[in-house]
Amino acid sequence: MSENNGFKSFFIRGLIIIMIAIVFLFIGGALTLGILSVINKVSPSDLLKGFTGNEEQVTPEQKTQEDELVEEEAGAAGLDEKREGSELLLEEFDKAINEVVEGITPSVVNIRVTIKVQDIFGQIQEEEGIGSGVIYTEDGYIITNNHVAGDAEKLMVTLYDGSNYPAELVGADENTDVAVIKIEADNLKNASFTSIDSAKVGDLVIAVGSPFGLQQTVTMGLISAKGRDISVSQETLPMVNLIQTDAAINQGNSGGPLVNSAGQVIGINTLIFSPSGASAGIGFAIPSDTVVNIAEQIIKFGKARIPFIGIEMEENKTDIIGVYIKNATEGYPAEKAGIKSGDIITEFDGVEVQNPLELIAQILRRDVGDVVNIKIYRDGEYLNITLELVESPVTENVD
Repeated sequence: MSENNGFKSFFIRGLIIIMIAIVFLFIGGALTLGILSVINKVSPSDLLKGFTGNEEQVTPEQKTQEDELVEEEAGAAGLDEKREGSELLLEEFDKAINEVVEGITPSVVNIRVTIKVQDIFGQIQEEEGIGSGVIYTEDGYIITNNHVAGDAEKLMVTLYDGSNYPAELVGADENTDVAVIKIEADNLKNASFTSIDSAKVGDLVIAVGSPFGLQQTVTMGLISAKGRDISVSQETLPMVNLIQTDAAINQGNSGGPLVNSAGQVIGINTLIFSPSGASAGIGFAIPSDTVVNIAEQIIKFGKARIPFIGIEMEENKTDIIGVYIKNATEGYPAEKAGIKSGDIITEFDGVEVQNPLELIAQILRRDVGDVVNIKIYRDGEYLNITLELVESPVTENVD
């Protein structure tokens, strides 16, 4: 009996020792796991996953490097996609410009002119000059500038294909700097003209011409401004409603077209501002609305017939925006329609006008014989007056 009690006591003591050992092992393992997690800067659970998994243990620094590598690869792929997109966009842009150029250049001509000038000794000499022009009709009417062809003794036109034709002056107008010449040819590629009303500052434009005799030269820029007014001479009307562009325009570009991104002519290049005589990024074109109107008159009548309402204008010092009438000339449309001194024209045929030059610009877009409606301000109220345009004395006596 005593032996059994001794055996039980021994067994119990051994079991207690084993349990104590297991407790110490657990505590030691926990401490070891904690120390390793602190050293590796990861949670104990992540550390256990690293030991129990089949993958190689990854430190935070390695993890960060791997993430950065993935991000770099993704960024590189994104840059490649952006680069490919940019290249595609530029290719499409190039194609669009090429189409415009290919469409307009067959309608642009080089004009060689011969003029007679008097030298310092009083002798008459012949001089040659270069200009540009744009084909207006298939049967040979060509638009250019008055200062290119207006005083020419001889005109020679070179077409896009290199063929040469002698030309005759149909008519020219020094007030608008528009001239029309004619060659004997058929089935020509005439240009398409469009109004500048829809054109906006910042629109892309292309100038084509023969700067310094270099035929079919193409330059590109933007519409820098609209509605520019320039007084060239006291003997002529101001040049009004001009298009300003930074497309390079030089000597020889005069008379050539300024076209929009659709290949339509919106103006005829006419002059530049430059201290050196070469392009300084400030060029001007006559708006297509004026050009077409004057060209049609020249073709029909052999000269421009500028419309006239018969008023004298002066500075408007009132609070009403418009054109102040100093006097209505007796016998002319304004006076016959009842317009008086002190009236203020606020609209011309539905278009608001703020100053005399804007009124002139609107008149130049009309024809002699057109009936127009004019809104005036008089004594606190607005009145609508209708009148018929007559030919201006400026062109009436021009042969």
